[in-house]
Parts: sequence; structure tokens; C-alpha cells
Amino acid sequence: MQSVAQSWLVYRLTGSSFWLGMIGFSSQLPVLLLAPLGGAVADRIRRHRIIVTTQAASMVLAFVLAGLTLSGLVRPAHVFALGALLGLVNAFDIPARQSFLVEMVGREDLGNAIALNSSMFNGARLVGPAVAGILVGWIGEGYCFLGNAVSFVAVLAGLLAMRFPPWNPPHHSISAIQGIAQGFQFVGRTPPIRAVLLLLGLVSLLGMPYVVLMPIFADSILHGGPKALGMLMGASGAGAMIGALRVAARRELRGLGRWVSTGAIVFGVSLVLFSQSRWLPLSIALLVPAGFSLMVQMSGTNTLVQSMVPDALRGRVMAVYSMMFMGMAPFGALYAGTVATRIGAPATVLCAGLVCIMGGTAFALYWPRLRQGAREILAARRSEAEESDQKRG
Repeated sequence: MQSVAQSWLVYRLTGSSFWLGMIGFSSQLPVLLLAPLGGAVADRIRRHRIIVTTQAASMVLAFVLAGLTLSGLVRPAHVFALGALLGLVNAFDIPARQSFLVEMVGREDLGNAIALNSSMFNGARLVGPAVAGILVGWIGEGYCFLGNAVSFVAVLAGLLAMRFPPWNPPHHSISAIQGIAQGFQFVGRTPPIRAVLLLLGLVSLLGMPYVVLMPIFADSILHGGPKALGMLMGASGAGAMIGALRVAARRELRGLGRWVSTGAIVFGVSLVLFSQSRWLPLSIALLVPAGFSLMVQMSGTNTLVQSMVPDALRGRVMAVYSMMFMGMAPFGALYAGTVATRIGAPATVLCAGLVCIMGGTAFALYWPRLRQGAREILAARRSEAEESDQKRG
């Protein structure tokens, strides 16, 4: 809800696609720069404690943005600065939260847990934009920000209610910098993980920033205003939620690489068609498969990576995942906002869709060579998990 209202606020204040790109850039660049440090911290400090701290910080930032907006003092520079601070928080929150899943459910249920977590996330994406579209037109953006801030009370209450066995800090014989390098080295020498993360980075860089341009589509192209923006984002969220539930229903990892490539291709095709639509109902309909296919690729990538990474490197490898997932997005947002000022939003989204199609096709052709290596890694991880369970027993 805050994301949609923030985009509309910036567009209302500036009327500029460039500023929309800059706000996205400011909020996601820290993830690219600092996620490796966040991953190293997640492998050294109790992840539950990290998440409580980051969620509390996110709540404070949301209250500040709400206060500035409701008082009428907000300026684009304020949104830029608060976005950068939220990006700093996310650089530590995302690796810790992704790694924390395994502690909660264990490796056996990891794939379902990741997909169910995605369905919760996208359930919010379905309801939030629709509510934001109504509230922005009715009472303004500030109350959307205030609602987001208050929602963190429930998040923190849930986190603080969790109970865990005593935590034994892991012993590290190397420095934090060397530990960060270990995460990159593991990804670099593991072709299946490297391949899925490169495709994820490509889609995040050029495909996902279509969201940044959504206020322009809603207002200038489809002539629907904030309510249309809410419906467009809600359609994408609905598709993504269906995709997450579909992945959660899977019983095995076999064939997941093919799902990842197909997801990227279908996402690209959906963007190409969406860029050419000038009818609001058709645009809404096209964003459902866009959200579905993007979520299939994202959840599939997350599941494959988490299933193949050893526990000792989980935080640092998930930091690389975070860099590909969110760290590429600032440059994509900046690219989308800058290019859209020159060739227009539809042409920008069209080009992005074509690149996603090419990237997904290249991955589909390359993956069969990596499949056997991926199976061997998964078998090794299962053996390690069984040995660990026997020792605890």
C-alpha cells in the first residue's frame, strides 16, 4: 500500500518519470551495495534478533513519511532520503529473513515454505494496491503511509512471541570480509546457482522496473488515475499470488529449472503485450499472467538456491540472491525512468519484455547441461541434513 501511494505522491509532486526512477533507485541501491555485509551479519548473529531490529526501523521510517505527508511538508527529496534509509534497512533484513525460513521449517519443507511466504507477500500486493488506489483518491497518500506504519505493530508482536532453543553462536576463524568473499566464490564455482541468479538479475534489472512506470500508464496512457493504478497493481499481485500457491503445491524439485525459464519467457511476452494495450480492462488482464510468471520464476529461483546452499553459507549466498533480486532494481528503475523520458513508457516496457524473452530462452537452452550437476549438489545437501539430524538425535 505504501509503495503504490509513494509512487503516486512522487508523480503528483513532480509529474516526472525521471523522479519515479530516482525514488526507486534510492530505495534499492543500498541493497546492492550492502547486502553482502548483511549476509555476513546473518551468518554471525541470531537472525531473529536482526529481523526484530530491522522491522522496528522500518516502522519508524513509515511513521516519519506519514507525518511529513499528512503535515503537507513532504518534498521529493524527503521521499528520496527515506527511501535510501529503508534500502539500508532492507540490506540487512532480506538476507536474514530469507535465511530464517530454514530455521523455522527445516530443509524438507523449504520449497513449500518459500512459496507460501511468497503467497502471503503477494496477498498483500493484491489487497494493498487496491486499498491504496481508493484511499489515495479519497483521503490522500499520508493515511496509506500511516496504515503501513501501524501494521508493523502486529509484525513485531508476532516476532517477539516466537520462542527458540538456546542459540550457540557459530565459530568463525576468518574475518567478515573473507566471509563475504566465500559467499561470492561459492556462487561463482557452482554453475546451477550462478545460472539461475544471472537470469534473476537480468529480469530484475530490465523487467521488474515496469512497476516504476505504472503511474504513467494509469494516468497518461489509460486515463484512469489512482484507482486504475490500484487495479493494475492488484492484478499483478493476484497473478503473483496464484503463481506462489502453484509453486507451493509442488511436491518435488524436479523440473523446477524448466519452470524458471518458462516463467521468464511468459513474463516477457506479457510485458510486450501490456506495452501495446490502450484499454484498461485488457491491461489489467495482461498483468495477471505477468505477475504469475514472475512469481514462478522468483519462487523457483529462491527454492533452488536455498536447496543447494550449505547451511554455513546460507546468509551470504542469500545476500547474493538479494543483490540479484533487489540490488539490480535501482539501476533498472533509473534506466526505466530515464529511457521513458526519451522514448515513452510503452516503448521502454516493450524493450524490457523482449530482453526477458531472450534471457529466458537462453537459460532454457543452457539449463540441460547443468541439470545433472544440480542433482548431485541436492543429493549432497540431503546427506548433510540427514547426518546433522542423526547427530542431534
